[in-house]
Amino acid sequence: MKKQQVNPYLPSWEYIPDAEPYVFKDRVYIYGSHDRFNGHAYCLNDYVCWSAPVEDLSDWRYEGVIYRKTEDPLNPEGAMCLYAPDVTVGSDGRYYLYYVLDKVQIVSVAVSDTPVGEYEFYGYVHYADGTRLGEKEGDQPQFDPGVITEGDKTYLYTGFCQKDDKSRNGAMATVLDKDMLTIIEEPKFVIPSEPYSEGTGFEGHEFFEAPSIRKRGDKYYLIYSSILMHELCYATSKNPTEGFKYQGTIVSNADIGIDSYKDADKPMYYGGNNHGSIVEINDNWYIFYHRHTNGTNFSRQACLEKIEFTAEGQIPQVEITSSGSKDNPLLGVGEYPAYLACNLFTDEESVYTDFSGAWMNKQFPKITQDGKDGDKEIGYIQNMKDSATAGFKYFDCHKINKVKIKVRGYCSGKFEVKTVWDGEVLAEISVKSSNIWQEYSAAVKIPDGVQPLYFTYRGEGSASLASFTLLP
Repeated sequence: MKKQQVNPYLPSWEYIPDAEPYVFKDRVYIYGSHDRFNGHAYCLNDYVCWSAPVEDLSDWRYEGVIYRKTEDPLNPEGAMCLYAPDVTVGSDGRYYLYYVLDKVQIVSVAVSDTPVGEYEFYGYVHYADGTRLGEKEGDQPQFDPGVITEGDKTYLYTGFCQKDDKSRNGAMATVLDKDMLTIIEEPKFVIPSEPYSEGTGFEGHEFFEAPSIRKRGDKYYLIYSSILMHELCYATSKNPTEGFKYQGTIVSNADIGIDSYKDADKPMYYGGNNHGSIVEINDNWYIFYHRHTNGTNFSRQACLEKIEFTAEGQIPQVEITSSGSKDNPLLGVGEYPAYLACNLFTDEESVYTDFSGAWMNKQFPKITQDGKDGDKEIGYIQNMKDSATAGFKYFDCHKINKVKIKVRGYCSGKFEVKTVWDGEVLAEISVKSSNIWQEYSAAVKIPDGVQPLYFTYRGEGSASLASFTLLP
């Protein structure tokens, strides 16, 4: 089958959350933190980079390790993790990587002559007297740097604000000089935290973390993760350091807020924290975000969705898909791996993953893989108990008369095939207990046209789903 753009867009064994996308010349590059499969904490691995030609978002290339956690002078033994970074091009044409280590509250900077490095440590963001940002009396802790450079000025956005924490006021904007380190305008709060949001227009979607800045026309778009965690919201202003107004949600990694195919409040995937940004690629705009896998918060994967702007410059919320857009459906024939599921849920509703992982492992299905971190194993869905549903969107189907699935596990039951998650059952595929992957099939009449596909397990035990195949 011809290679197609899918979600997640990187290989299923790669775990890149917090991705910041940029187009440099004729390629799009993503810079994110780097989770570990079966990791016990966030961001355990070194920074790596992936890139793709702007005309083909199915053709991602691994650019290698671009920065090691031990490169920072504060972290010679690698005891601290590299949290979500961002990259900007300075007035000197070099590429500057801004990041925060997980146990300190200052902003570090590395630099490279090329987008993919390797980057070398450059310094810490500081005031004119040399005091590092985050360590001056009255400073608030720095977290999740987002940056944009215009001329000789770089605008740095930071912050982390949990609900009910009155010690944190919101997202901050700090202006840096052309050396990319020295502060020339001290931090200003641009989006409120939850305790300080009354009367601001941000109520219910206050700043939590993950500020990311982009400019479209004469308007600045500040993308951020709200206190609800699963959603990426945005605010706009014509001034980079003031006047930001709440505009809405761009994407939810649980699809909460989407009411086109279910109730708006119903979660259709196990959500959690979210981080990403928007970018224009080959005349189209996309939102990059991440999803949670393996039943924990610590194995997150990079996804993207095509977005649109209204005439007024607003971004309607988009639903999460397996194809990156309903406008670009997958071919409705052939075999597809189950890790492409954009919907995954049971009759027992739950929005969030769990920090320990035990709760998810016992009750709910999860996308996972065999082997260990770094093994190029293809992901699959594990622990599909009775009522567990995996949804895939979208497919352009024509004259499909048979569906085949690949299943293993101690299970006895059937998989229902549907084109509406709570709709008519089009086929039933019986499965039985097996400790190796087995193929099962059934006749089916899938209506022609662009539509989703859902597979619901009914029966005893726990089934794993590796793939499904659509056949004429």
